[in-house]
Parts: sequence; C-alpha cells; structure tokens
Amino acid sequence: MTFTLPDLPYDRTALAPHMSAETLEFHHGKHHQAYVNALNDLTKGTDLAGKSLDDIVKATYGKEDRQAIFNNAGQHWNHILFWQCMKPKGGGAMPGELERRIKADLGGVDKFKEEFVKAGVGQFGSGWCWLVVNKGKLAVTKTPNGVNPLALGQHGLLGCDVWEHSYYLDYRNRRPDYIKAFLEHLVNWEFVAQRLAKA
Repeated sequence: MTFTLPDLPYDRTALAPHMSAETLEFHHGKHHQAYVNALNDLTKGTDLAGKSLDDIVKATYGKEDRQAIFNNAGQHWNHILFWQCMKPKGGGAMPGELERRIKADLGGVDKFKEEFVKAGVGQFGSGWCWLVVNKGKLAVTKTPNGVNPLALGQHGLLGCDVWEHSYYLDYRNRRPDYIKAFLEHLVNWEFVAQRLAKA
C-alpha cells in the first residue's frame, strides 16, 4: 500500500502559542512528509509492499538489514499518534477512568506528569516519551529515535516527540518547558482515554 501524510486534525495556527504554526509547518509538512516519502520508496517492490504500517513496524524492528525501513515506518506511526494526542486548548482535567488508572498505577496525576517530563528530558538525543499500557498496567517510558510502543509489544496511549525539530523553533534548548507545555496546554486527554478503552 502507498502511505500518505495525514491531514492535521486542527489548523496549523490552532496550537499557538504553545506550538507555533511555523513549527507545525516544518514538523508536519516537511519532517513527517519526508518519513512518508522514504517509507514508500524503501518498501516499493519488496515483500513489505502492501503490508499495513503496524505490520511493517513489527516486521522490521531489530532487523539490521531493515533498519532504514523501520526508522521511517516507526516515525510515521509515531507522528500519526502525536498529532492526534494534541488539540487546541488541550490539557486540563482528564476523563475519570484515565485519571483513576493513573492514580492506581502511577501514584497520581502530579506524579505521572513529573515522571513523564523526567522521561522526556532524560532521553539523550532524539526520541520520544510515552504513556503506555504494558502487561496490563500503565507505565511511563522513553525510546530512542523512532522506536515506539508497538515495536516493544506495548499499547501506546500518549506520545511526545522530543526530537529537536519538535520544539526548537518555539523553545530553543528548553526541552523541559516544551514537555510541560505539552502536558498542560496541548494534550487531548479524551483521545488518550479512548486509546486506553481499546487497550
């Protein structure tokens, strides 16, 4: 199958001032598009042509001879989730069941946010921080480069891109401020709760 760049679920100006239109123009329109283009080129004429994105991610993870395919498939998967994890005027209160699970598994909302920021800041170089379901329990994790929960046998609920292209135009080198703004002003908790219900 041929992969395409999904439209953003909001206008490029809708997340300002916490994520600028310029950042979205480059991040979605240039970086994500480049992953899509490379994935299509790398899978064309191979046994992976026609496979779903999930299948490609799982089939190529950890395979040295298919690292380039995984890198681009993983990043395409990650970004599809990332755009949906945000909304205009996001943040705020969580749906009840999500909040209950975070309290039960992670020690409370404040503790979860602290651990999420810590994971994102602690990811050396490029990568992601996540809220996942792992073996039936919620967990905060981090991954390098394009690695994602799907590749690791987990169910991703929330992902925050901590590659520099995600925040440098707006926050320069202040990665902690970016992740805090993501949690407090951008996250679409209803979407996260819907993914939890499907886990």
